[in-house]
Amino acid sequence: SHPPPPFRAAMASVRFTVTPTKAEDLPGLSDTSPDISSRSGARVRFGSRESVNRSDPLSEVSGGGTAGGGGLGNVSSKDVFPLSFNSLSLSLCPGDGNSKISSVYINNTHGVDDDDFYDRNLALFEEEMDTRPKVSSLLNRLANYTNLTQGAKEHEEAESIGEKKKASKSPQMGTFMGVYLPCLQNIFGVILFLRLTWVVGNAGVLQGLCIVFVCCCCTMLTAISMSAIATNGVVPAGGAYFMISRSLGPEFGGAVGLCFYLGTTFAGAMYILGAIEILLMYIAPKAAIFESKHPEGEGAAMLNNMRVYGSICLLLMSLLVFVGVKYVNKLASIFLACVIVSIVSIYVGALVSAFKPPQFPVCMLGNRTISGHEIDDNKSPALVNETTSIWKLFCDGPELNASCDKYFNSNNFSEIAGIPGLASGVISENLWSAYLSKGDVVEKGSLESSVDAHPASTHQPYVFADITTSFTLLVGIFFPSVTGIMAGSNRSGDLKDAQRSIPIGTILAILTTSIVYLTSVVLFGACIEGVVLRDKFGDSVKGNLVVGTLAWPSPWVIVIGSFFSTCGAGLQSLTGAPRLLQAIAKDNIIPFLRVFGHGKANGEPTWALLLTALIAELGILIASLDLVAPILTMFFLMCYLFVNLACGLQTLLRTPNWRPRFSYYHWTLSFLGMTICLALMFISSWYYAIVAMVIAGMIYKYIEYHGAEKEWGDGIRGLSLSAARYALLRLEEGPPHTKNWRPQVLVLLKLDEDAHVKSPRLLTFASQLKAGKGLTIVGTVVSGNFLQSYGEALAAEQTLKHLMDKERVKGFCQCIVAQKPREGISHMIQSSGLGGMKPNTVVMGWPHAWRQSEDPQSWKTFINTVRVTTAAHLALLVPKNISLFPSNSEPCTEGYIDVWWIVHDGGMLMLLPFLLRQHKVWRKCGMRIFTVAQMEDNSIQMKKDLATFLYHLRIEAEVEVVEMHDSDISAYTYERTLMMEQRSQMLRQMRLSKSDREREAQLVKDRNSMLRLTSIGSDDDDDTDGVQMTWTKEKTSQYRATHSGCSTPEGFRDMLSIRPDHSNVRRMHTAVKLNEVIVNKSHDARLVLLNMPGPPRNPDGDENYMEFLEVLTEGLERVLLVRGGGSEVITIYS
Repeated sequence: SHPPPPFRAAMASVRFTVTPTKAEDLPGLSDTSPDISSRSGARVRFGSRESVNRSDPLSEVSGGGTAGGGGLGNVSSKDVFPLSFNSLSLSLCPGDGNSKISSVYINNTHGVDDDDFYDRNLALFEEEMDTRPKVSSLLNRLANYTNLTQGAKEHEEAESIGEKKKASKSPQMGTFMGVYLPCLQNIFGVILFLRLTWVVGNAGVLQGLCIVFVCCCCTMLTAISMSAIATNGVVPAGGAYFMISRSLGPEFGGAVGLCFYLGTTFAGAMYILGAIEILLMYIAPKAAIFESKHPEGEGAAMLNNMRVYGSICLLLMSLLVFVGVKYVNKLASIFLACVIVSIVSIYVGALVSAFKPPQFPVCMLGNRTISGHEIDDNKSPALVNETTSIWKLFCDGPELNASCDKYFNSNNFSEIAGIPGLASGVISENLWSAYLSKGDVVEKGSLESSVDAHPASTHQPYVFADITTSFTLLVGIFFPSVTGIMAGSNRSGDLKDAQRSIPIGTILAILTTSIVYLTSVVLFGACIEGVVLRDKFGDSVKGNLVVGTLAWPSPWVIVIGSFFSTCGAGLQSLTGAPRLLQAIAKDNIIPFLRVFGHGKANGEPTWALLLTALIAELGILIASLDLVAPILTMFFLMCYLFVNLACGLQTLLRTPNWRPRFSYYHWTLSFLGMTICLALMFISSWYYAIVAMVIAGMIYKYIEYHGAEKEWGDGIRGLSLSAARYALLRLEEGPPHTKNWRPQVLVLLKLDEDAHVKSPRLLTFASQLKAGKGLTIVGTVVSGNFLQSYGEALAAEQTLKHLMDKERVKGFCQCIVAQKPREGISHMIQSSGLGGMKPNTVVMGWPHAWRQSEDPQSWKTFINTVRVTTAAHLALLVPKNISLFPSNSEPCTEGYIDVWWIVHDGGMLMLLPFLLRQHKVWRKCGMRIFTVAQMEDNSIQMKKDLATFLYHLRIEAEVEVVEMHDSDISAYTYERTLMMEQRSQMLRQMRLSKSDREREAQLVKDRNSMLRLTSIGSDDDDDTDGVQMTWTKEKTSQYRATHSGCSTPEGFRDMLSIRPDHSNVRRMHTAVKLNEVIVNKSHDARLVLLNMPGPPRNPDGDENYMEFLEVLTEGLERVLLVRGGGSEVITIYS
């Protein structure tokens, strides 16, 4: 398995503690254990994440095993924890002569194999090992997990059941190659070379900077949100679509995924159009097919050329992509080199122009620019007698006395430098905007011209504006040049450490490109004459590319460089878009897209490529770069808007699973980014914005419904009721996914005689655990008969409500009237909650003085509750010494929350400290995780595995593996066990004699009438519980003879000769040893979290169980005993 990602030294805040034993050391399942598959569900489930080799004998035993998705790789049979621990028994025990003890358990009814092995240090937990594996085996299994997911298959789906995985190479790309360069290549594009000069010319340097800055801000904020989402768990391949659909749900995911897909597809079309424009305008103007006789038709002819060549180009590119993506990826670096060379040549050219400006003369008539195509260089229009070719264009004929255009007569020709250079100060003219309407002549304001100018006709050789420009239009045209920030996250499957690389690479790429754009705007404004900037196709400078005129050493560097870079970007779009569509189709959320999920045998999306090519063809038929750009702007802005929304919502809703490794995000930034996206959408073109939103909305609704009917109540109350009902019904659909698991708490409180709550701190603790979110039900049981005690119940409910307000706990209270508290609690656990809002965690107090009380009811109720919660598969939290827990007004300033992770029961132990530390009281506490290693564990490896596991969980904690040595059972342990057993025996005797005395009195009193005696008062005597015995004299004497050995001296003698029951000694040994280790490490901790061992299967050992728990937690100030509910509650996936 891979070494864990570099474990950060900064994880200074948490220690954990765990007790593992390796699965290999268990001799597989013995053939003698008769009924493995029928017992205890016999499926080892580690969440749904386990994948078992199909050939594995274990998986056949376990009824098919649970094959999870591709997350964990295939777990070899030795990693799967042996299924049934309750068939393992123990061999020779010290101090027991030679007898092999036949049974570990009091009630072991199963066939037992002598050579089976048991683990002395975990005896307390052994009854449940089959459902709660030891931590070492869990970590062992997790260590084989790699973050490479195959293609867009998701970990949550068991798609890999039948497929054999190919041996996957581990992903090896770093931040620079894997994220930074792809982002750069996707961000720099056609707009920089073809349109940025024109944007600067029309908007002026100041507004130009403003446009660039707003667009860059938008992508920067989006990148921050995206980084947070990308580092929240392991991002499978699939990039933006996966991130959004996994954090906002399939409806948003589908809508955004399709927006992003359409955006990428149109981007492909735009790049192709850019490439063709460069080809036809600047490389090979002679290649044009359509020529126009009249100047008016020139634009239309040009567009037709673009359509024909664009379609051919698209066809060739699609074929190339179809034949093989690997060629595209090989070419990518060449194309990137072209872009970088071109950009460098612009900077160099700008610097050179300060000393030696290049010669690009521009001919002016008055203040109007003359198209350079018409002028011959050999004759400058000086005073000569014969007329030149220009004369014919302005006058009726070549004669000197021919009637000419008024403007031509009254203005002189002049020649100005197209590129005055950096030092010329031309920037002062270019600072302000000069927007033109369609058909205006490009003019230079500072030249004088005669006043009697009438509108120029298109036959005259001026340079005209081809479309009406405005600030908003320029924003729409410029924005596509900042898109492309998702390129890194789209490759998340190929990165060595995606959680580190994506934020760094993307943000650096955005900074680089933003700086390049901002400096280019200033340089263009400072070096190039305004009329040339406003001249879109470079007509005034003899049809050169305007950026090219600035480049050094020759315009061709940029023309060729930009041509290749646009082709490369087009290819990238055509490879990226079909993959995205395929990912959406495979998720099966939009039924009519299903066909696009299929592809060639190697997973290349063929059908999706076909659809992409068709949509791109639509873009090419539009044919004008300036019209395609705003469409693309819309789709990308929609996508970015949702990324920001996803991040902001997750942060505000405080989902427990939301703990990104990238910490420099904030919901305000996300909402600011969202606002900018929305504003830009409406600024660049409001009608496109509305269309894009309608499309997204339709997709959303389509996915959400498939035609579900609605029913509205009346008014706001009806609305909220209907919303609540709707939400509850939606929740009902299935057990919540691990990511959405949060503790829904049922707090059991005890009221004393005056109806005051005995330990209000339980509520305080519950409120700290919730940090304000989720469901809390506070329950209490009033003993009595409901018909008589209804008023009492209401009063109790008011008390609870009052206390909840005081403790600021948002939730519901429930008061149940029952004859016996025990039954009341059982009913409450069964029936509280509604639909999906059922509690999954029970919080109850520890029975304090259980040793002193005559009446065993308190602790019997406690153990019964533990059993009931286990049976109901609920988690259980028992704070011990609750009165010492901090109140909401006394935050801990320092200290640690210590987690002792002994067996894995669903990850509650990891999640609780994380949730507690969201609350101000515990926020300053560090977290330490301890795990206990046995002799045979490799503790160094365990520590590494645990560190990796926590790294993947995005939980910061100090990790420590504590070694427990297999020492012999000490005399102290024996003594404690003996004392405990004698004590419980004496109690039993005393209780019996007491009930006997009472019975005798009863018989004397009612000698005449035969009385039916039912068990009265507390639930003490379980023997008579629910059984009605009719007492007669004979029966009584018989009963006394059999039950009370206590009154005779032999009874006491027997008691003293007791030898402690062996299983009790072993359990006491676990308790004593663990307690030593825990007190040693955690005596100064603010709070100790500890796995709570389950109660014994046989109710005879109940007092002993209480005693074990006391011994286990002795000497610790605040303890929280935790029992998981058997389902996974924490996940490493995003």
